[in-house]
Amino acid sequence: MNQRAMIAAAAASLLTTMLVATPAAAQTKEKCYGIAKAGMNDCANLTGTHSCAGQAKVSDHPAEWKYVPTGTCKTMKGMLADEAKKKI
Repeated sequence: MNQRAMIAAAAASLLTTMLVATPAAAQTKEKCYGIAKAGMNDCANLTGTHSCAGQAKVSDHPAEWKYVPTGTCKTMKGMLADEAKKKI
């Protein structure tokens, strides 16, 4: 195998590894309550007044949530589920 073919094979292998590894890192998300803007929530709220995304009537309501990368909710001034349940 010549040098050009070896470099191409190594580059293809590296790209494949990066593409396979990226989705796993992107899937680590958690529900963050109290940060969703009106009409921008990700799904049903804690109080059960609606069951679909985009139906939040009020911004930053503690029952409404958005998915955020794991570990970032507190920095966004949000709450995890247990805290949100206590607040509502």
